[in-house]
Amino acid sequence: MRILVVEDEHKIANSIKKGLAQEGFAVDVAYDGTEGYDLASSEEYDVVILDIMLPGMDGVTICKKLRQEKNHTPILMLTAKGQIQDKVQGLNSGADDYVVKPFAFEELLARVKALTRRPKNGGSTKLLVNDLELDSVSYEVKRGGVRVTLSRKEFSLLEYLMRNPGKIINKDQIIAHVWDYDSDVLPNTVEVYIGYLRQKIDRGFPGKKPLIQTIRGFGYKVESN
Repeated sequence: MRILVVEDEHKIANSIKKGLAQEGFAVDVAYDGTEGYDLASSEEYDVVILDIMLPGMDGVTICKKLRQEKNHTPILMLTAKGQIQDKVQGLNSGADDYVVKPFAFEELLARVKALTRRPKNGGSTKLLVNDLELDSVSYEVKRGGVRVTLSRKEFSLLEYLMRNPGKIINKDQIIAHVWDYDSDVLPNTVEVYIGYLRQKIDRGFPGKKPLIQTIRGFGYKVESN
C-alpha cells in the first residue's frame, strides 16, 4: 500500500511517515500544497493524508481539484481546527474522513486502514483468494488454515497482488505501490521478492496448486481460479 502525506510541519509529517513505514506502508511526503497536488495528481496512491492549512495550495483546494479531475483516491484530512464548519468544509470538498490535531497515531492508522479497505473490500479486513487468506489488520497470512510468516515487504507485495486477483501486475506497478518514491529499487528486486513469496506460499505447500504466476513479458498475478 502506498500513502502520500501532505503536511507542512516537518516533525508531524516525518513522524507519520515513520509510523506508517513501520506498519509496512510505502510513504511519500510533500511539505507544501503545490508539491502535494502534483504528486497526488500524477502518481498512484492508495490513500492521501492531507493537511488543510498548507503553503502554496490549501488542502480543501487540493481535494476539490482532485475530485474534479475524477481522482477518487481516498483522502484523510488533517486539521488543527475542531469547529464543525471546518470538518464539514473538508468533507464537502470530497474528503473521505478527517482527524483533528493533536491525534493519537493509533487512531490515524486505524482510519488509514479503513480507507484502504473501503474501495474493494466493503469494510472487511480479510482478503481471500482460493485457500490463501490475508488479514490487513492482524497481518496474518494463512494457506489452507496454516499460518505463513512473511516479512513486512513480502506482506505488502502479497496484499497488493491479492487486492487484484487474476489481474496481471507489472514490475513498475509493484514498485510504485510497495516501495516509496525515494527508494532506489531495481526491477530485479521485484523478482527477488516474488521468489520469496513463491518459496513460502507455493513451494511451502507442495500438494497444492501454485498461486503466484509469472506472465512472461508482462508481470505477475495471484491465480484466482
